[in-house]
Amino acid sequence: MFSKLALKNVTRSVRDYSVYFLTLMFGVCIFYVFNSLDSQWVMESLRGSSGTNDTTRQALDMILTLIDIFSVFVSVILAFLILYANNFMVKRRKKELGTYLLLGLSQGRVAALLFAETALIGLISLGVGLVLGIFLSQFLSVFTAGFFQIIITEFHFVFSWKALGKTLLYFSLIFLVVMVFTALTVSRQKLIDLLQAERRSERLKARGLGMSVALFLLSLVLLAVAYAMLLIRGMLRVDALFYLMLALGSLGTLLFFRGLSGFLLQVLQSNKTLYYRGLNMFTLRQFAARVGSNYLSMTVICLMLLLAIGITACSVGLNNTLDSITGVQAPYDFYLAATALDPETGEETAVDVPAALKEAGFDPEVELEQSAQVALWQGVVTWVAGDQEEVVVFLLPLSGYNGMRSLSGREPIALAGDRCTWVIGEENDVADRLAQDGQVFRVNGHDLAVDGTAVSHEALSLGYDPTPRSYLIVPDAVLEGAAEEGALNMNIDYFCGNYRADAPKEETEERFQSVLSDFERIAFRAEAGGGGWIRCQTRLEVYLETMGTKMMVLFLGIYLGIVFLLCSAAVLALQQLSQAADNVPRYRILSRLGVEEKMMHRSVDIQVLLAFLLPLALALVHSVVGMTAANQVIAQVGRLDAAASSAVTGVFLVIFYGAYFLATCAGSRRLARGR
Repeated sequence: MFSKLALKNVTRSVRDYSVYFLTLMFGVCIFYVFNSLDSQWVMESLRGSSGTNDTTRQALDMILTLIDIFSVFVSVILAFLILYANNFMVKRRKKELGTYLLLGLSQGRVAALLFAETALIGLISLGVGLVLGIFLSQFLSVFTAGFFQIIITEFHFVFSWKALGKTLLYFSLIFLVVMVFTALTVSRQKLIDLLQAERRSERLKARGLGMSVALFLLSLVLLAVAYAMLLIRGMLRVDALFYLMLALGSLGTLLFFRGLSGFLLQVLQSNKTLYYRGLNMFTLRQFAARVGSNYLSMTVICLMLLLAIGITACSVGLNNTLDSITGVQAPYDFYLAATALDPETGEETAVDVPAALKEAGFDPEVELEQSAQVALWQGVVTWVAGDQEEVVVFLLPLSGYNGMRSLSGREPIALAGDRCTWVIGEENDVADRLAQDGQVFRVNGHDLAVDGTAVSHEALSLGYDPTPRSYLIVPDAVLEGAAEEGALNMNIDYFCGNYRADAPKEETEERFQSVLSDFERIAFRAEAGGGGWIRCQTRLEVYLETMGTKMMVLFLGIYLGIVFLLCSAAVLALQQLSQAADNVPRYRILSRLGVEEKMMHRSVDIQVLLAFLLPLALALVHSVVGMTAANQVIAQVGRLDAAASSAVTGVFLVIFYGAYFLATCAGSRRLARGR
């Protein structure tokens, strides 16, 4: 009989608190999916692949380590969420529990009943959540493979015993804590309090208009100070003022909701037409009462939404930023530069890179679709302006620059014999002056005027150098004999190329890497005791190094972002459902007074909408300021893709937050109808 009663109660609770059960199941699902990452075949393949460098392997190991650490944090968050939800469920069932005591059950037996119900709820959530997690982890494997551009020849089913064990352990501990707290809560309740729980309505704590306005204005001042500190100081200076900024922002958020609860109602009451229209008086008083009594939880929800939006947006935006950085740093498939040293004189001599590669077994004419030799010059040129100032610059011949443009899929540029142009990598006042149309530079005895129409503002990567530089582009004839004059010298000669598109680039890359040792022997004439230095890097190497960081940022960001978003939406939904249940007697009275069901539904929807929008609106304001500060940091290496990050974050909000809103509206309507 005891077991049947527990099963019946759970079945009924699933119907009344479906949001709670969905949250638990989704929490288990997400926990399993991300903790199964280390067991995915694609991760094992990447760590064991000969083409994966040590940096990428270290990044992959770091991802798995951080997933373990973050999972502890996530489990603590979910534990608080489940405790919070259970308190609402116990509060909702106080009269029922009091009836059990009145019928002769001891408090111990009632506590044992709740203990059994919680255990059954946990088993259902774990079972369904694990099934969903195992299913979704297969998609994560495919996503990871596509992330690293690994071709999937056959499907690999992923099942992680380690993730299963961790999920069972963590959630068993969570539910054990929940059961103990629930039992303690019931054992401390008095019978009279349980039986009269439904009669105790939530009273609006009246506050004077002056006090409410003062609190609201104080909150705006505190938030403005916190925003200014963040934007001026930045996000990277973690000191006493940083923690003061967080404290001011949190206190400002708290006072915002506390002041608004009385301030908003007073203002709305002054507008008689609006206040007394339809059920607005009932709706607004109920909402104001909820904000007044739940301002602390609204503050927590707002801050969790801020974390969810900020973490998700930054991870997605930084992910796209890393993509763009990779494209800038590696615009072609490889570069190779070498200089030989004479064993007797130590003099540097140029190496014919294409010929040495061909002799080593990698024929550029066969293996490459496009190639270019780019000579980088450095030296002093005269800026013919005022006092004829001398400046040290990097120079590129026009043919080499156009060769690089061709490799990256861009059209060549044309220059007259007496013209030059600039590639501006780092924006500043000096660079802007140098690149003005008509400025004249004397290069190797030639006076060249800047062609302003051809000036390019781009990050030109020579040798995959991430440092932004500016280059002066001059006609090839200008540099003839420049080395003999002494003012200019050829810094290095790069050979760049793109692999053939009709052959697998991974195979071409492997052939290229395999001949480098023979290339070095041939280029340096090692048999004769010669030496030298070599510079070489491929786009695939740069890509793999970047992908480790990219994957870590994206996976951890989405993991935490989803968890915070789920917690925020679930707490809001549970609050609204519980309060809708408390309002059932009031809706019953409205029905007896002749209020149409449609009007009651509209009142319910407005209350839920305001409850969901209020913390979200302030969280969005917080996140805009936070993203601005984050962009200042990211701008040092790239630029945050605001459009992509906003779009992805918006999709998550619509899917998860919107789904909880609709589910809450449906549940609250059903409760208002007395079903």
